[in-house]
Amino acid sequence: MSSIRIALAQIDTSVGNLEANAAKVLDYSRRAGAQHATVVAFPEMTLTGYPIEDLALRATFRKAAWDKANEMATTLEQEGLGQLYVVVGTIGTDHGNGKPRNRLVVLHNGQVWAAYDKHFLPNYGVFDEFRIFSSGDRSVVLDIEGVQVGVAICEDIWQDGGPVAAMANQNIDLLLTINGSPYEEGKGHVRTELAARRAAEVNAPIVYLNQVGGQDDLVFDGASFVLDTDGALLERSPMFMEDLSFIDIDTELEHQQQSTIAAMPDPDEEVYTACVLGLKDYMAKNGFKGVTLGLSGGIDSALVAAMAADACGGENVWGISMPSMYSSDGSKDDAADLATNLNAHYEIQPIEPLFKAFQQQLDLQGVAAENLQARIRGVIVMAKSNSQGVLALATGNKSELACGYSTIYGDAVGGYAPIKDLFKTKVWQLSRWRNAAAAEGMGIGGLHIVGNEQGNAGVMPESGVIIPVNSIEKAPSAELRPGQKDSDSLPEYNLLDQVLAAYIEHAHGRADLIADGFDEATVDTVMRLVDRAEWKRRQYPLGPKVSALAFGRDRRLPITNAFRE
Repeated sequence: MSSIRIALAQIDTSVGNLEANAAKVLDYSRRAGAQHATVVAFPEMTLTGYPIEDLALRATFRKAAWDKANEMATTLEQEGLGQLYVVVGTIGTDHGNGKPRNRLVVLHNGQVWAAYDKHFLPNYGVFDEFRIFSSGDRSVVLDIEGVQVGVAICEDIWQDGGPVAAMANQNIDLLLTINGSPYEEGKGHVRTELAARRAAEVNAPIVYLNQVGGQDDLVFDGASFVLDTDGALLERSPMFMEDLSFIDIDTELEHQQQSTIAAMPDPDEEVYTACVLGLKDYMAKNGFKGVTLGLSGGIDSALVAAMAADACGGENVWGISMPSMYSSDGSKDDAADLATNLNAHYEIQPIEPLFKAFQQQLDLQGVAAENLQARIRGVIVMAKSNSQGVLALATGNKSELACGYSTIYGDAVGGYAPIKDLFKTKVWQLSRWRNAAAAEGMGIGGLHIVGNEQGNAGVMPESGVIIPVNSIEKAPSAELRPGQKDSDSLPEYNLLDQVLAAYIEHAHGRADLIADGFDEATVDTVMRLVDRAEWKRRQYPLGPKVSALAFGRDRRLPITNAFRE
């Protein structure tokens, strides 16, 4: 009988931090060895972090990564773990052309025992690997204690043909693929359906190991899994958390024994958690201990503040109320109540004196005067960021960003934008979910994410509510002039978001949108707003991608563009 125990080390790594990444590999390898694992597998480019973009082009970085891999192999041998097969992603060099390679290496018996280079390079959506990496050209099957293990890296299982197809005739016992697959709402079933097809293709179980954690504007959700030859689920790791799980593979069994299967979160919890993890990791990996943002009493700043409190604790959130002569008493009260619920720092900085001082010199009217108010608020937020050394958060949503409904250098200032990829209707939906979760006992910091212990209920506000109900229910307004409402400038959000989704995420043109059933006036208004706002989007802070198509890496249009439909 030939059987092996595979450890799935679903971990969060930091781009460029070879020391910390190597230390984590060693730690999880020790834990896997203590549980009698034969193989411990780590995600794509674990040692270097992922994606490394043009950092891959530095020969000094590639050498440092290679040296670190050899150092890890030596350390494992010295610690009595040389018999363990440690499958880890890293970077290599194509000695034929000098270009980098996305590489999988196996550390065993004190050396780099085997290596495999990624065959298919993704060049769509958020990926641009074709301009960086050189592709491999062979399949690799490892003999591990008598078990034939085929290995692949991420994109290799997404494309027909190539190394996986070659394994179909090699009688492998197991297909192991290491991945850096970013989160996208509703994407989970796509991965499992694809993996099931590959398992059937090679007539063997498949281990799909995925990265977890945030890297700039990407969030990796983990959710690693193992499928049997017939596609049956054998193991599933939790989403958004580091995890070490095990699966035993016995080549004499027709069907493998089931291991641990983590529950899947509610769809709204899933999206909310992705945004929080993106912010949390951006802070941790860039040295920020706290955040600051403007609290207007509106729903956008309320949701961002709640996410920030979940990411770093309410005591590390500095909220600033910046009322003007147009701010309602209700909005001021809602902002204060939110800060209390979050246990956040709260201060009031009225902008009317500053606005009057500017107006004495500038005497601005109309939109220029409205924008001045937003820019004064931006100055105050950035002053707090600079003086406290905390991260300034932009609170704009995807609907506003699409239509240019924000003030550049005003409410658009900041270093990170947690809800940048959420349409306004989704902002309301997630806010209601967060309050419902609080009612069920999930306090601030109670999300199950990297860095939080499972089972932590968080700190519950005395009110039992996170986001003031009035912030959710009242008509949205920038409050930059008397009686202003967003609907004065934009279609109602329920309609607007439908048009935006079709135009942006599904690339429907004018004729398509009208055929979709939208009226011509609305279509023309929305297309005009979106097309004219590209220059603003280019200057907006980065934020976590959670949809199929986010502004930034996914959608790249010229700013100077005369084409109109």
